[in-house]
Amino acid sequence: MQDKITIVIATRNKGKKSEISNLLKGFPVDIKGLDDFGPIPHVEEDGDTFDENAYKKASFTARVLGFPALADDSGLLVEALEGAPGVLSARYAGENATDEQRCQKLLQEMEGKTNRKAAFECVISIAVPAGPALTYEARCEGLIAEQRSGSNGFGYDPVFYYPPLNKTFGELTMEEKSHVSHRGKALREFRDEFDKVIIWIKQHMPVYEKFRC
Repeated sequence: MQDKITIVIATRNKGKKSEISNLLKGFPVDIKGLDDFGPIPHVEEDGDTFDENAYKKASFTARVLGFPALADDSGLLVEALEGAPGVLSARYAGENATDEQRCQKLLQEMEGKTNRKAAFECVISIAVPAGPALTYEARCEGLIAEQRSGSNGFGYDPVFYYPPLNKTFGELTMEEKSHVSHRGKALREFRDEFDKVIIWIKQHMPVYEKFRC
């Protein structure tokens, strides 16, 4: 029987941990979240790109806990706002703003603008304690709606209109969204290559020598 590899998802979000556990069902892995360990320091997401932030979270968690770690970073890029809110998507309307406040600020910034093109981007990074990492990224293009519509999802979903389905992300079911979203695409690519990921992890994890006492 193949030994299981422990992978830590660098989040305290139980839904995200559950989603990835289901995604990797059948593979020889044991998925843990940060809540399965004692307190560890908070990682400041101060990178200039999603790639930097995802790697920073994954690498830090791997080094602190000694296991391979997976982290993701994502956000919304609006063409008419020169790529804003970008890596600041979660803090666009202030540190403690609600999703509704973020959407409202975005709609205000977009008032009178005819170019409504936007895209969600997601980067997934899986790192080992020694530092190397694998990266998966995906993008979903759409438009910024004129007003909020739908109550599903989170973040900017109610104002991100997806033309192929003629709905905002806020109007999609979770299943519909996972098929087309930036994060869903990146996770599926990760899953489809997971046999190779396991080999890569085994090649890059430190080998601990055993001594007889």
